[in-house]
Amino acid sequence: MKLGIFAKTFEGTEPTTVLNAVADAGFACAQYNMACSGLAPMPETIAEAQARSVADAALSSGVEIVAVSGTFNMIHPDPSVRAAGLRNLATLAERSTGMSTGLITLCTGTRDPIDQWKAHADNDTPEAWRDLLEAMETAIEIAERHNVDLGIEPELANVVNSAEKAHRLITALKCPRIKIVLDPANLFEVATLDEQRRIVSSAIDLLADRIVMAHAKDRNPDGSFATAGKGVLDYRHYLGGLRAIGFEGSLITHGLSASEAAGVAIFLKNNLDDEAAGTGR
Repeated sequence: MKLGIFAKTFEGTEPTTVLNAVADAGFACAQYNMACSGLAPMPETIAEAQARSVADAALSSGVEIVAVSGTFNMIHPDPSVRAAGLRNLATLAERSTGMSTGLITLCTGTRDPIDQWKAHADNDTPEAWRDLLEAMETAIEIAERHNVDLGIEPELANVVNSAEKAHRLITALKCPRIKIVLDPANLFEVATLDEQRRIVSSAIDLLADRIVMAHAKDRNPDGSFATAGKGVLDYRHYLGGLRAIGFEGSLITHGLSASEAAGVAIFLKNNLDDEAAGTGR
């Protein structure tokens, strides 16, 4: 597995500055965010030169751009907000190849009108599912046009809030461009160790053929998010499950401060080494 981090963990509005910081912290790859180029995370326009500067910085720093964040609220209650998000997704997709990546990560969305990462009671309604399917069909047309894949992430606060719902979406869309970004800390809040392991194993097994990226953060005992390695997530079980399905993609950490990055890189590398040596279970 390739060890990586959200590029926006580090301050800076120039790709070279940010990606050099990624490399200095011990990471080989990054999930990029257009904020690292001094733009909005989902810009209305991206100049060819701005995209090329990301690719150039990746080459000079030795950091692979394994994905670019394209998250917007795909089931926002205001259709005009959804439409604007899809227009910006097309802008991002058009420039992704120029940034040397072929994967855009998405947010399946929530009915909350303010925060796309906040749960809402209407997320489980048939209407929310219908709106997601409609948005995803448009997103797929964009992805086909620009030869990129789309990574969706099961997230408790979103309409796709479980591995089962992610599988249901994949089945409904029947498109090989739909990939899975798996973050086990997004699959539970408070759980016993046995429950946690069951949830994570089930998700890996169910979505194995679509997992293209793995995320790495953690949960505190009270259910709040924590930095990878500082919470209750059984990382050796998680990484062992990924290895068991032959996953060789990127393991991307996020939800941490820049000052924690080097320590998290060591933690994850040690766990990967232990698992590879057969001492992780």
